[in-house]
Amino acid sequence: MASFDATVNRRPRLIIMVKAPVAGRVKTRLGREIGMERAAWWYRHQTARLLRRLGGDPRWQTVLAIAPDTALEAALWPHGILRTPQGRGDLGERMARLLTLPHAGPALLIGSDIPGVTPGHIQRAFGLLRGRDALFAPAHDGGYWAVGLRHPARAPGGFLKDVRWSSPHTLADSLATLGPLRPALGEVLRDVDGAADLTAIKEARV
Repeated sequence: MASFDATVNRRPRLIIMVKAPVAGRVKTRLGREIGMERAAWWYRHQTARLLRRLGGDPRWQTVLAIAPDTALEAALWPHGILRTPQGRGDLGERMARLLTLPHAGPALLIGSDIPGVTPGHIQRAFGLLRGRDALFAPAHDGGYWAVGLRHPARAPGGFLKDVRWSSPHTLADSLATLGPLRPALGEVLRDVDGAADLTAIKEARV
């Protein structure tokens, strides 16, 4: 596996959190509404589309953060993209650890369940990070679909700790962990948690 040595690549880093698309273990909230097999099928194809759209862009270095760790070498991941395990801990601990992997440039982390995200969204998010210490790009449900740090090594010790995940308070709680860092807010997109999100995305495309 390629090295994460900060001297190797000074481009901005895009970290995409992905899960092995196993029915009953991925998108379980969606699965309770449309069936676990259908939810896993949706997630598998959504992830493939996302990686085709963002993974090969030369403007940034893409890293796949994979769960579970045992799926790191699975054949379903594209060749030529760096991979790293998500590791242990709650969501905030994993996100903070991934964002602060050794790197010389800014780092941006996104989920893999955002059908509307484009290379333009990513480039604009990195642009906002040039003028601020951190970035959060809100989602419609009170959370966020992207979080970034201009200088990952300067993340405060309590970064993303004690956050009420999957709640209307997620974004506010996360902003409160920044300490003295100055945040920017990015564009609003919709991630997919339940069937209503799929319906809203389809209607927006009509």
